[in-house]
Amino acid sequence: MIVCHCRNISDHDIHAAIDWMRAADPETLATPGKVRRALGKPADCGGCTTLFLGTMRNGPNPEMPMHIRDLREATQETGTCKATARSSNASTVRSAAS
Repeated sequence: MIVCHCRNISDHDIHAAIDWMRAADPETLATPGKVRRALGKPADCGGCTTLFLGTMRNGPNPEMPMHIRDLREATQETGTCKATARSSNASTVRSAAS
């Protein structure tokens, strides 16, 4: 099935790119931008974004790397994102040092 008509990207192309990226680095986080770069086909109009993401999520290899699997649950439990908490702690330390 053609997912992006502007760049002629099929669902098979997307799944093959994700498989290739995961073979090179099992911990990689597949994003639409990374998939497009792997295919050598930059975004054009953006009309396919929803279908592109759906194709990525519903593929044969939708696995998330272990280090980010529980990130959403951890964020919902604490109410803040770990990255945001780290950056706010760093700015507090910088403010105290000034």
